[in-house]
Amino acid sequence: MDGQQPMKVFNDPIHGHMEIHPLLVKFIDTPQFQRLRNIKQLGAAYYVYPGASHNRFEHSIGVAYLAGQFLQALRDRQPNLGITDEDILCVQIAGLCHDLGHGPFSHLFDGKFIPEVKKQEKHSSNDIDEKWRHEDASIMMFDHMVEVNELKKEMEEYKLLLDKDLEFIKQLIVGCPDGENGRGEDKYFLYEIVANKTSGIDVDKWDYLARDCHHLGIPMTFDYRRLLMFTRVCEVDGLRHICIRDKEAENLYDMFYRRFSLHQRAYQHRVSNIIEYMITEALLEANEHIKIDGLKLSETIHDMSSYTKLTDSVFDQILNSSDDNLKGAKEILNKIVRRQIYKCLGKIPSKEKTREIKNKWEEDKKTQTHLQDFILDVVTLDYGMKDKDPIDKVYFYSKRNLDEPYRISKEQVSKLLPADFNETFLRVYWKGEPNDESLESAKEIFNQWCARNFPLLQPED
Repeated sequence: MDGQQPMKVFNDPIHGHMEIHPLLVKFIDTPQFQRLRNIKQLGAAYYVYPGASHNRFEHSIGVAYLAGQFLQALRDRQPNLGITDEDILCVQIAGLCHDLGHGPFSHLFDGKFIPEVKKQEKHSSNDIDEKWRHEDASIMMFDHMVEVNELKKEMEEYKLLLDKDLEFIKQLIVGCPDGENGRGEDKYFLYEIVANKTSGIDVDKWDYLARDCHHLGIPMTFDYRRLLMFTRVCEVDGLRHICIRDKEAENLYDMFYRRFSLHQRAYQHRVSNIIEYMITEALLEANEHIKIDGLKLSETIHDMSSYTKLTDSVFDQILNSSDDNLKGAKEILNKIVRRQIYKCLGKIPSKEKTREIKNKWEEDKKTQTHLQDFILDVVTLDYGMKDKDPIDKVYFYSKRNLDEPYRISKEQVSKLLPADFNETFLRVYWKGEPNDESLESAKEIFNQWCARNFPLLQPED
């Protein structure tokens, strides 16, 4: 690569001094990627944890860096895998661009706002695609970024094949090989680096666990650096998979437990969740009245030029607006700023009846006006594989047999591991006046509803 630009060094609080390939820097230095500076990694958690001010921008660079470290470690240990410089570049670009499609406040936009718009517009001719997720927008934004910034010429300089490798990068972003433009069975493991659909062990998770713990002030027990040292590729049923040294099983459980713990303590925090609900309410109120290039907020997901302009800044745009059409949305956001948050009345720990309770509640709200100011929020916590033990999806190898992958049961790891790997419960919130008398009255209304419909349930404070 004589005559080409040198590596650029980024100083990161998590990974230290990271050397970033000059082609990746070309992607970073675009409006589409720079947009990620203005999208909070943890959405409304910043209103609970003052340190959680980090953004998708630095996370994405961290994922690209770790993807390079991972593949370089595999190439050094197993040169027979045939990992090329082009393979590494493609996987790093996928890591860099995997979150391009996030909207304001990250998962709030595609997980709460867009589904609510779908409900409101389900009979309209302008229906949003029922299956739309931020990964879809990441692919669209990636195509848009490459086109408007003429990145194909830059990619050709580093011997990337435009038709084949562009499609390969998009497959890597979603973690699914498809068609002839991939790398084939011999390099199936490349799809398990950024978005691992097989076991959930990938560099995206390694970066956000380490980064989120750092900014939240929560200790990080899982050691991803050890995993870099104890991974290798083995053949399983004709495909080459990422496998982990057997002695690292406990470290992996730490990783999945840390994910569960972060959901419990931060991502699904009772105050964070209700603030995200309130921001979603405000965005729904504002959807028709804030236009970007003539498009409603929810319509920008179909136009990447407009979507590039949509970030967390929409919060301040609403808050500082003098438009009477935004008065309702502005009032909601003012409540957040003044810390007039909807109050949590308690939770219903009922994994089996959660959906039944939620459906009955929604049905009764339509006819009983005294229930209108209550919110039921379904919370699900797990180890990343719903109710399954995530280690059941992992292949291990031993020191004696490096190329003979096998499974490990949780009983072989420890007798103290959980019997269940997920829990679901309902939180009850109330929108009314936050004085003691009103709160007690609200609790009594909800308790009476439970007594009539689900007499065996006892809401907990």
